[in-house]
Amino acid sequence: MKFRRARDQLLTFAAYPGLVEPTNNGCERALRPAVIQRKVTNGYRAMWAAEGEADIRTVVDTARLRSGTNTFQTILKTVSI
Repeated sequence: MKFRRARDQLLTFAAYPGLVEPTNNGCERALRPAVIQRKVTNGYRAMWAAEGEADIRTVVDTARLRSGTNTFQTILKTVSI
């Protein structure tokens, strides 16, 4: 059943031209800084450190994607909640 669902979604970009990208290149580029960080530091020794890095990157990358949003202000709002 999983294969059938995946196959049905394979050409979704053709059904919605301009709304759905045909590749995941944007996602790959967004993940690249995290992968490089992990390679340079040889990973994390504690799970809390890896989870903290993931949380910070999520907030920063989301703020960066929103036009007109100040990344630093977004971090301050997130931390002060």
